[in-house]
Amino acid sequence: MQRFNADKENRVASATTSYSQRTLHSSRYLKPGTITTAGAMKRPHNQIDSTRYPRKAGGERMAPSRRPHDDVTLSQMSSYVSESGSTYYKPTTNLVNKTSGHTWKLSDFDIGKPLGKGKFGNVYLAREKQSKYVVALKVLNKQQLMKSSMEHQLRREIEIQSHLRHKSILRLYGYFYDSKRVYLIIEYAPQGELYKKLTRAGRFSEKQSALYIQEMAHALIYMHSKHVIHRDIKPENLLVGFNGELKIADFGWSVHAPSSRRTTLCGTLDYLPPEMIENKPHDENVDVWTLGVLMYEFLTGAPPFETENTKETYRRIAHVDLKFPSYMSADARDLLTKILRHDPQQRMALERVLEHPWILEHCKTSSA
Repeated sequence: MQRFNADKENRVASATTSYSQRTLHSSRYLKPGTITTAGAMKRPHNQIDSTRYPRKAGGERMAPSRRPHDDVTLSQMSSYVSESGSTYYKPTTNLVNKTSGHTWKLSDFDIGKPLGKGKFGNVYLAREKQSKYVVALKVLNKQQLMKSSMEHQLRREIEIQSHLRHKSILRLYGYFYDSKRVYLIIEYAPQGELYKKLTRAGRFSEKQSALYIQEMAHALIYMHSKHVIHRDIKPENLLVGFNGELKIADFGWSVHAPSSRRTTLCGTLDYLPPEMIENKPHDENVDVWTLGVLMYEFLTGAPPFETENTKETYRRIAHVDLKFPSYMSADARDLLTKILRHDPQQRMALERVLEHPWILEHCKTSSA
């Protein structure tokens, strides 16, 4: 298999996309050699990630490689200048012009450097040979997936992410598989994980935070209009594109819920809403709650209810025990208190979040 170093490439040629619109295979696992439009991975049912922020002795927060998570480092390039000075150019359309029913295979790609590592496989920088289009190729081990009973979750995640089309949602272009592995063709995000950016900065300015929250609100409004609840919004699941725009990734806990309220306990401990820890049904308002937690973490560098004791974290969430640092503006505090409400129905609607003075003040020249 030919390998390539993306830093030596001068440009990615323009390309177009055409996919076979086959539905997902309904058997227990995917048959080798088939392509369908498609996305990524999920954790076991009712599992909560309670170790987001491992600490060194003395409480110092560790570097962002802390979590054994199947994250993808992803989003396409657009006149992107790498560290070595090489320039990449974004294709005018999504991927490669293939005839209807084309079957993808590994030999269609040149494989580059590793981008990430997870429990079920690795992510690599890759280039489609015909179009020279650069993507992230996520390679998942079938045996590991089956051992962890992840096949159904993978199919669901693929089905959901492949049908979402929004500038702030990471694209899943397609997938293929052989006898041992599943390969996901994903949008590549040159600036990587937002969590690493936040860790380096310590915290974001109010202007930067407002711009990010505005982007997220638009993306969640779109997602909810498609009856999709993400349920695991947090910095680790957000990637940064060429222009600094956010990309929602990792739909491992997402669900398509047209009408019913869900009861699955899932997500990350620091971001869980009260209704989840109280084992009550939940709906799309869980994403509104996590948007508030995300905003607080942007502004302070840590989630609002984080403690070193799980029981105490649960207590603080249940009582919405919010504490604001002195440097946080009055408008930011006002918005947070209107989003982080115990009663899901009392949380500020996403459309109203976009109209809040804090957003309007800092995003005067931004558009959806």
